[in-house]
Amino acid sequence: MSSLFVDYPVYTLDKKLLLPGNTHIGRKTLDSIISSNNRNPYKTYSLFNYGSVKHDFLNFLSTPNYQVIFADQGKKKTVLAVLEKVRLISPVLESFDYFKKYDVDTYRHILTVFALSTLLAMDLLTHKKDLLKEYLAGPTHDFGKICVPLGILKKTSPLTKKEKSILEHHAVAGYILLSYYYRDRNNFYAKVARDHHERKNGSGYPRRLKLKDRMIEIVAVSDVYDALISPRPYRPTSYDNRSALEEICTLSEKKQLSWKVVKALIALNRSAKPHYKNCEISREKRGIPPPKNLYGIIA
Repeated sequence: MSSLFVDYPVYTLDKKLLLPGNTHIGRKTLDSIISSNNRNPYKTYSLFNYGSVKHDFLNFLSTPNYQVIFADQGKKKTVLAVLEKVRLISPVLESFDYFKKYDVDTYRHILTVFALSTLLAMDLLTHKKDLLKEYLAGPTHDFGKICVPLGILKKTSPLTKKEKSILEHHAVAGYILLSYYYRDRNNFYAKVARDHHERKNGSGYPRRLKLKDRMIEIVAVSDVYDALISPRPYRPTSYDNRSALEEICTLSEKKQLSWKVVKALIALNRSAKPHYKNCEISREKRGIPPPKNLYGIIA
C-alpha cells in the first residue's frame, strides 16, 4: 500500500475518531487503526432482509432507464437470486439507515450502482471467484460519505474548492473505515471504496493511479452513469439517457473509463440486447446536457 495523505478526519457513524485530519497514513498506521478494533467479530445479516432494502431496491429499478436495462427477465432473476444471498456486517447496514433518513439520493445511488455493477459483471467477468467479489462490491462503494457533512452532500449551489475537497475525502475515508471494520487493509470492499474514482489515464483521485482492475472499472462506470441519470441537488433535472451515455462515451474516448465496460452498458440499453462485442456505437453526439447543471463548477 502506498502512503496516503488524509486531509480531513475519519470517524465512524457513532462518531469514534479513527484518524485526525492532516495525516499521512501508511501500512503501519493503518494496521494500528485496524488493531484498535478489539470488539468481537461483527455479525452478518442478509442485505435484502434488512429493513425495507429489498422493497426500496425493486422500487428504484422500476424507473424507466432501469426497466430497459433489466428488461431481460432471465438475467434479472439471476441477479436478484445472487443478491438475495448477500450478507453484510452490521456497521455497513447501519449506514443504509443513515443515508435513507438523511440523504435519500445517496441511499438510492448505493443500491442502484450495486444492481447495475452486478448485471455488468455477469456479462464481463467469467472467473467465478472474481464474479462473486463483484456481486458484493456495489453496496459499499460510497460508504465513506458518512464522513462528509450533509450540508455538502445536499448543497444546491456550487461547491467551494474546500467543500469539493471534503466531498472527495469520501474515497479515502471509505477505505480506512472498511479496512477497520473488516480488519483487513486488503479487503475488496475497502479497495472499491478507495479506487472507484480513479481513472484509466490516471486523472482520478485520491491517488491518481491508472485504474486497471476490471471489477473496479465496472463500479466506476456504474457510478458515473447512475449519477448522471438520477436526481442530484446541484441540478434541477437529470441527464436524459442518450445524453448520459454520450457523456460516458466521451469519458471513455478521453481514456478515463474502460471502453469495454462502456460498450457493455450501452448494449444493456439497447432493446435487442446485443452482446457487447457486437454492439455498434455511434460517435455522433446529439444529446443535450440538462440546463443549470452546477456539477464541476467551483464557487
